[in-house]
Amino acid sequence: MKLQRRELLSLALAAATTDAAWAQAARPIRLVVPYPPGGPLDSIARVLAGAVKDSLGTVLVENRPGAGGNLGADLVAKAPPDGHSIVMGAVATHAINPWLYTKLPYDPQRDFTPLTLVAQVPNVLVMNAETAARLKITSLPDLVAYAKANPGRLNYGSGGNGSAGHLAGEMFKAQAGLFVVHIPYAGAAPAQLALLGGQVDFNFDNLAAASANVKAGKLKALAVTTAKRSTAMPDVPTVAEAGAALGLKAFDISTWFGLFGPAGLAAETTAKLNRAFVDALGAPEVKARFATLMAEAAPTTPAQFGAFVKAELAKYEGVVKASGAKAD
Repeated sequence: MKLQRRELLSLALAAATTDAAWAQAARPIRLVVPYPPGGPLDSIARVLAGAVKDSLGTVLVENRPGAGGNLGADLVAKAPPDGHSIVMGAVATHAINPWLYTKLPYDPQRDFTPLTLVAQVPNVLVMNAETAARLKITSLPDLVAYAKANPGRLNYGSGGNGSAGHLAGEMFKAQAGLFVVHIPYAGAAPAQLALLGGQVDFNFDNLAAASANVKAGKLKALAVTTAKRSTAMPDVPTVAEAGAALGLKAFDISTWFGLFGPAGLAAETTAKLNRAFVDALGAPEVKARFATLMAEAAPTTPAQFGAFVKAELAKYEGVVKASGAKAD
């Protein structure tokens, strides 16, 4: 039976529409990492990209470093809100940089749709082991007591002005009422080498970066900076508990990572992405990989993550302003 011209056109249009739908469905998701390859955030992003393949299809990790993470974050802030562009944001891009940079190309709340908090990595207050032994410092209260008795004698290093280590140090100084000298270095690695070499007395370092030297006895861990102890070092107290009587009971600072889409993401798309990544964060193999990076999975709802970012943004406003740090 011959088909009429109108029917042929309808079939052709239907086929074209179906092909377009399939093409859209098969289009990979771009997961932007606003930092260079190889770091903890990049590693976590790649673990998650593989873990959500069955539920979301192909997820391509794209490193877009620059301007302290601002370039990659801005790329997603300005992407179409269709669920195919997301960013692995961090405490820097969404809580610190808004106060550190005079002009930020995006608004950390208005320009993004929160999807889920992914992980938190504690920082740890570590001393050069030989320095700690020489000064008879075996605990956080010992460090505070020595610093108060010897104002300006101690110093601490960081990966640079405005870095997580710098801001943790400034928060520590302010809450404990200490005068300690800050020495900025061009990155976390040089700061750690200075600590190991005895050029600085203590650092607030990433737990993953410091753990090997702590285990080797080269560094002495006095406290972790999160509200709860780390499962990776359960015997090390938190700053808040060790320094509760010293004005530090509210101390809580960590490196965190989380997923964001552009503003205006549809509710059903937001829910789908949240569900896929939250399920992945609960998978045993993902938790095991996170453990090697000293990261603890911390899945949330989009609303919970949005509230968390708002609180972090408010917290770091005062810390950055008190530090006097500026990135431009």
